[in-house]
Amino acid sequence: MTYFLELLSSGLAVGAVYGLIAMSFAIIYKSTGLLNFAQGEMAMIIAYVAWSISTSVDGNPFIVAVGAIGFAILFALAVERIAIRPMMGESILAQIMVTIGLSVIFRSGVILLWDGLPHNMDIAAGNALVDFGGIRVRVAQVAVLLLLVAAVVGMWAYFRWSRFGIAMRAVASDDATAQLMGVNTGRVQMAAWGAAAVMSGTAGVLFAIAYELSPSLYALGLKAFPATILGGLDSIIGSAFGGLIIGVTENLVGGYLSSSLKEVAGFVIIILILMLRPYGLFGEKRIERL
Repeated sequence: MTYFLELLSSGLAVGAVYGLIAMSFAIIYKSTGLLNFAQGEMAMIIAYVAWSISTSVDGNPFIVAVGAIGFAILFALAVERIAIRPMMGESILAQIMVTIGLSVIFRSGVILLWDGLPHNMDIAAGNALVDFGGIRVRVAQVAVLLLLVAAVVGMWAYFRWSRFGIAMRAVASDDATAQLMGVNTGRVQMAAWGAAAVMSGTAGVLFAIAYELSPSLYALGLKAFPATILGGLDSIIGSAFGGLIIGVTENLVGGYLSSSLKEVAGFVIIILILMLRPYGLFGEKRIERL
């Protein structure tokens, strides 16, 4: 039973990382209709910047958090303004190719600016162990779970009651009509990119604290995107649950069956569910008139 609980706890922690990045995919998609395939690379760069800050301030968690969040917002706004905004109005394929190009540039940039070696995030507060009835987990793993819960509750309340959240829903539904109603779609899209960067960047930093920091961290985006599809591409909250499902499934399969099947297990779950619900677990079924 202890072994099962250990697998479950670590699976939930990794799943929370997937869930936060999956929510980032969904936020941008709902606001712009664009799939940002550089989301994992952006999380990786934010994690590296956090690591650079931590080495300068002796691992002070508050300074690292403020610095990483501030950089994430500025970085996302710069990417949206310089690379994405000029492509608005072009074909979806062209916009997606831009994000794929950015992902390659960001991956190469990390190795150029830093290096290709693994590093430990020297933040004592995040590496400390907490005991839950014999199950020992790192503070960073607990923090990412709490952050996912806070993000889900915050996004639900934001889209339900906030005027800006309602504006984002309007842009997602029909951006042309939203503009006619006086909604500043450019500002909405900038806010979406900023929020997505903060979520995915924080997830990347906490993952690096709990495990390690390396250029392979970008692969979190590859795991998170299927979680978005599983939960529903147009469902931000559903994407969070999709991440948890994939994280727990991978860990249980890797622990009880074979580590070689761990990477495949999540995708098998996705295929089975999408065969029954092509729009995802929480996605809305679209009905189009021919």
